Amino acid sequence: MSPQGGKTWGPTPMIRQIKRYESRKLYDSEESRYVSLEEIGEFVRRGQEVQVVDNASGEDVTAQTLTLVILEDGRSGRARLSADLLHDLLRRGEKALNTGVEQVQQGVDRLVQASLDRVGPLRRAKEEMHTLRERLERLEASLAHLEPAVEAADRAAQTGGAQPDARRSKAKKPNPKKPGGRTAAGS
Repeated sequence: MSPQGGKTWGPTPMIRQIKRYESRKLYDSEESRYVSLEEIGEFVRRGQEVQVVDNASGEDVTAQTLTLVILEDGRSGRARLSADLLHDLLRRGEKALNTGVEQVQQGVDRLVQASLDRVGPLRRAKEEMHTLRERLERLEASLAHLEPAVEAADRAAQTGGAQPDARRSKAKKPNPKKPGGRTAAGS
């Protein structure tokens, strides 16, 4: 679970322990070396959680240290926070941050809803494609039944009419009912 009560996905990152000495030097326990505020900022930007503890008192001074990181970023011209956000943060404190988090959550919710709205038409298109495939298979099956008759007609046409045409054979036979027609008895 994340500190906000939601689930986190993937492995939970280890918290990097930083000790702050009286001389204000910061010591990274993981790498066994002193680090700068700029390096702590880079750890956080890469997604690493940090905890800064005063070595003498054991007090958690993470918030103050991260504030110093932001201050140093501002001094060096790398500030990533707008003046409006900083004004709101000073005026409203934690409430400003909670409002910002809520706004982000609402934005994510809108994005998810928009994505879900796109799924409906996509699902209908997929169902229509399935129906079309079924119809095409039935059509192919019908054509397969007609194919032997078509092949036989093609063979007959290629052999020059080896099978006599029924109309021609009827025309050549004498009609016994017509006058002047020959019958087997009258010939």
